Amino acid sequence: MSGGAADLELDDRALAAAYIAARDEAAFRALYRRHTPALWPMALRMVGGSEESAREVIQETWLRAAGQLPRFRWESALRTWLTGIALNCAREAVRAERRGHPAATFHDVESPAGVGFPTGGGPAAPRAEPMDLARAVDALPEGYRTVLVLHDVEGHTHEEIAAMLGIETVTSRSQLHRARRRLRETLSGGGTAEGGEG
Repeated sequence: MSGGAADLELDDRALAAAYIAARDEAAFRALYRRHTPALWPMALRMVGGSEESAREVIQETWLRAAGQLPRFRWESALRTWLTGIALNCAREAVRAERRGHPAATFHDVESPAGVGFPTGGGPAAPRAEPMDLARAVDALPEGYRTVLVLHDVEGHTHEEIAAMLGIETVTSRSQLHRARRRLRETLSGGGTAEGGEG
């Protein structure tokens, strides 16, 4: 672990301990401000670019994290753990939308220790990608899209992705290979007949 990463983990541990011990609002807000900018692009991509849905995913991620933090064992980085929670929240939101039910909104859920979540806009969205690439990524099967976003956008290793998704490392590598191939075919106008998520 590099010095910067080690320092970040020590800071995360100290902030988490402060929140767990006394429901320290300042500690919780510090964790939120530190990690939300990295969670935002992934959440936005996973919900197909809807900023409202992404904000709800981020809020639900932090609500769940606050409740589960006392049981977090620090076997991975806090950001990796938070990304896994955010992925689950995003998948639930997408599945609810596909079933014809709007994703649950969390505005009325009491935030931990009275901590109010930021409203209005969320973190700044990353610079827009070309629309054809964004649509091609959104059209990928869920498994392909998830691994592609986690690896190529978020920069997670295949080992981290495997841990987050409960899959084998070789599966993560295979999903990424297939996702990239599908994207190339789509963007070159060739389409693809390949089905399923591998």
